[in-house]
Amino acid sequence: MLHISLWKRLLIWAVCAAGLLLAAPNLFYDRVERANDARAAVEAGALPTPEQEAAMAAWPSWLPSALVNLGLDLRGGAHLLAEVRVADVYRQRMDAFWPELRDALVAERATVGPVRRLAAPEGELRVQIGTAEGMGRATEIARGLARPILTLTGIGASDYEVASDGEVLVVRLSEAERAATDERTMQQSVEIVRRRIDEVGTREPTIVRQGADRILIQVPGIGSAAELKALIGTTAQLTFHPVVSRSADAGTAPGVGNLLLPSLDEEGIFYIIEAVPVVTGEELVDAQPSFDQNNRPAVSFRFNPSGARKFGDYTARNIGSPFAIVLDGKVISAPVIQSHIPGGSGIITGRFSVEESTRLAVLLRAGALPAEMDFLEERTIGPELGQDSIDAGRIASLVAMVGVVVFMIASYGLFGVYATIALGLNVALIFGALSAIGATLTLPGIAGIVLTIGMAVDANVLVFERIREELRGARGPARAIDQGYSRALSAIVDANVTTFITAVILFALGSGPVRGFAITLGLGIMTSVFTAVFVTRLIIVTWFDRRRPKAIVV
Repeated sequence: MLHISLWKRLLIWAVCAAGLLLAAPNLFYDRVERANDARAAVEAGALPTPEQEAAMAAWPSWLPSALVNLGLDLRGGAHLLAEVRVADVYRQRMDAFWPELRDALVAERATVGPVRRLAAPEGELRVQIGTAEGMGRATEIARGLARPILTLTGIGASDYEVASDGEVLVVRLSEAERAATDERTMQQSVEIVRRRIDEVGTREPTIVRQGADRILIQVPGIGSAAELKALIGTTAQLTFHPVVSRSADAGTAPGVGNLLLPSLDEEGIFYIIEAVPVVTGEELVDAQPSFDQNNRPAVSFRFNPSGARKFGDYTARNIGSPFAIVLDGKVISAPVIQSHIPGGSGIITGRFSVEESTRLAVLLRAGALPAEMDFLEERTIGPELGQDSIDAGRIASLVAMVGVVVFMIASYGLFGVYATIALGLNVALIFGALSAIGATLTLPGIAGIVLTIGMAVDANVLVFERIREELRGARGPARAIDQGYSRALSAIVDANVTTFITAVILFALGSGPVRGFAITLGLGIMTSVFTAVFVTRLIIVTWFDRRRPKAIVV
């Protein structure tokens, strides 16, 4: 009746041993973390320093090295809530559409007359048409350049709306295209922020979209919110523009279709450049910190084939003309094109420090943010506060465990001791599972573990109470133990399945700390059922096989 086959016994103990082995690195957290960082640096191609070699030697590579990642509230770090200026993209779309519309209208100059771009509200394009008779043809040309977009109701809407106001052609984004643009802008912003943060090697950042135009960013282990803002708050929009002229007057009117931008290196100097760039940073495929011919920090870059072709063609046609390199609204440099530059590679020079050139290379590699961000909320959580949270969580867990152990031993005697052993294995299995899946432990996650400790013995209580009932019915010890586990199984499954469903719902609908709580609660439920149904039973059966008691007290 109490027979458990050898393969089942071996499997149960193998699972427990694996859990203990995976959880063990967390007992030596700092040592293992330093070893992991050193190995990651070496695998990335860096030559190991003596400190890194010592760190790798401190934890052998043949031992498990996966750790439970500590969240922002436990490790310290930076918290930002950013709002994306999605409306900025409308202006960029209009600027990009103007050359195409201008060329199409110029091709019909005989009908529409001369055309000129006028000042217009944000996200709108206004074009002066030379003749009133040509407005109909100009409107037809503009509508012909519009493209259909896929909406929830199917294809039918266009990306541009075209109207006329006297002799002025008015083009603006349609409402459907604005909604689609907003969605693309947010998706691109989240992805680029994630790439920028991943570039600097931070662990388990939380980057999630909140609402229509906000992004929540939490990065454990980073020094301050200001440092995080410096990394992700720059749009890093690198563009290359033809230079119209330069001026020392900040009030110079650039003219329609042009921009007046300050020089980064030459104080008091402004450049008038064409608003539409020849090449943009979106066509960059690589950027690396380097040094120029004078051994000053610089950034070398390389374009993709499309960008390289445009860059090469422009330099071939404009030898002797200045060419402005613009980063986030400032002219970094405006060198004169000395010769054709094939191959699509070059170097950005300026008054950079080594740190600035490295950060600029990171930003350019990750890509430009499609729009600027406004930071609505920022917090820096010091490592001391994180350590306080860990200490408080450790104390809470120990208090909960001691309370449960005392209760179980006082209530069930020797069987309570076996339940306590299973409880210790249960906690080890939770940490082993968290380490194996690379989960992030937060303060709510610790709360989930503490709750699991309290719930872990529920299944044992159900089993032990069923065994007591069987003993009161004059059953023998072996029969009572066997029936106790068999008849309590349905109640154990029902109780834990309902709680597990709750954990799944919390994980699916929640975010951040709520998900951390749901993960530890869900894992705790699975390990609790395993230890109660299999581990505790195996311990009791092993004890019973060796002692063969005539009577038992539960």
